[in-house]
Amino acid sequence: MAEPPLRLIFVVAVLFSILYTVFCIDDKCAACNAVAEELERGLLNEKPRNHLDMRHRLDPHGQRKGKVIDYRVSELRVVELLDGLCEKMQDYTLEKVDSSGHVWIKVNNWDNLTTNKQEARAHSKDISTYCGRLLEESEDELAELIKKGSVKVGDVSTVLCQDLSNHCSPTSGHYRAGSDGEENIDREL
Repeated sequence: MAEPPLRLIFVVAVLFSILYTVFCIDDKCAACNAVAEELERGLLNEKPRNHLDMRHRLDPHGQRKGKVIDYRVSELRVVELLDGLCEKMQDYTLEKVDSSGHVWIKVNNWDNLTTNKQEARAHSKDISTYCGRLLEESEDELAELIKKGSVKVGDVSTVLCQDLSNHCSPTSGHYRAGSDGEENIDREL
């Protein structure tokens, strides 16, 4: 027996909307660089922290037991850096650069935006969703690299977008090099 056409149309519409949100980011390299830029801001704004004192138990002699963990290699640091990262990406939107290209920009004041605000908000939701998928794919490896000290200011884009996610390559147009001085195309509004 054939399925009712309304039901079939509904199923197709739901599948299309799911696929659209999954694949709506055309330039994954540029989007990844924007996420890396926001993570780099987090690294730059990190305040020096003391070691974490995990000596909360007492032994039978009254001495504190446990260990002291260096904050730089702690899970707490990773959580503080990555927690809320994708929500911060809702401050980004696409801006048209020329007839053929777009760049992700951080919007400090949505009222000053000169483009279509509704479309800009849709782009911000897209990159936030992309960020969630990116972290879901690479969070464990990224966390380990942060704890090892392998993720430094200037190298976040290389580590996240080239090494972990493979969304960029050194030859792609939007690749942001860390320390070799290549220009960063992402900018702030």
